[in-house]
Amino acid sequence: MKVKPIAEIIEFLRPYAEATGVEIVDAEWDMRQRALTVYIDCAGGLDIVTCEKFHRAIDLPLDDLDPTFGEAYTLNCSSPGLDRPFKTQADFSRHIGEKVELRLYAPLHGGKYHEGELLSFDGETVVLRTEKGELSFPFEKCAKVSLFIEI
Repeated sequence: MKVKPIAEIIEFLRPYAEATGVEIVDAEWDMRQRALTVYIDCAGGLDIVTCEKFHRAIDLPLDDLDPTFGEAYTLNCSSPGLDRPFKTQADFSRHIGEKVELRLYAPLHGGKYHEGELLSFDGETVVLRTEKGELSFPFEKCAKVSLFIEI
């Protein structure tokens, strides 16, 4: 199945997201299932009503965009989940002051895993307050940064 690029679809959907009060976090094609999933979030947390509202808002405009060049596909709208990786400046900004976990590709500051309070992110460097003190990590060396989930 031939499809339009995710970046083009996200850019097309951005005004609909703003109008419904959500932020598009990511989107992906599942070619085996012939499905487009748009991951959204909003201030205060996402609920099923908001998900449905966004789905209804984008359903017909996506038909006009024709992301599959006339082929049938399934549209899904979903929360990215609590443990989703931070990808954008907005992801980091939203969680300043909260406890996060950071996984690295290679050890730095004594290990590949660190947890602590997110102090800042400037697009290049993640700064955490940990038990070892204030530590800086180049973002390109981070495999994943996400909320710390206490079990």
